[in-house]
Amino acid sequence: MIREVQGDILLSQAQVIAHGIATHDPFDSGLALALRERFPSMVKDYRHAMHAKAPDTGDIWAWRGVNEDGSTRGIVNLLTQGMQSQDKAARPVKAKLEDVNRALRALARHLQDEGVKSVALPRLATGVGALDWADVKPLIQQHLGGLGIPVLVYEVYHKGMKADEKLAA
Repeated sequence: MIREVQGDILLSQAQVIAHGIATHDPFDSGLALALRERFPSMVKDYRHAMHAKAPDTGDIWAWRGVNEDGSTRGIVNLLTQGMQSQDKAARPVKAKLEDVNRALRALARHLQDEGVKSVALPRLATGVGALDWADVKPLIQQHLGGLGIPVLVYEVYHKGMKADEKLAA
C-alpha cells in the first residue's frame, strides 16, 4: 500500500530508504547530501563500488549502515540519472523516465528478495532529476503498489518533523 506523508524522511521508521542519484553523484545536494552527512561511509563505499564496476542508469546500489540509536538502516540508491561527462566537475543530467522505470523495477525485486517490510522514498527524480511528479508517481504505483508492504512517499519535506507513517512498532 502506498501512503503519502509529510515530514523528514531521515526520521522514517521504514526499514529501507530509497532515493535517486546520478551514476557518479557528488552527493552534494538534497536528500543525497543529508544521507552523506548522516552516513559518510555509504558514500565512500559507493565510490569504491563505482570504481570496481561502472554503474549504469536504471541500476540500484543497496547499502546497510547503523543509525544513531544502533538500529540497522538500509539505503537503496536508485541510479536515475547520468552525468554531463566523466570530468570531476561534471554535474548530473536530467533523469529519464525509462531509467526511473528500470530502477523502480529493480527496487521492487530487491525489496521482495530481501524480505523488506517497509520502504520510504521521496518524490523520486523530481528535484535534481527535473522530472514531473505526475509522470513519476504512476511508475511508483506500478512497481511498488502491489508489494503488500507499506510504501511511504514523502511528498513534502519538513526538516526535523516525524511523519505520521502509521507503521506498526
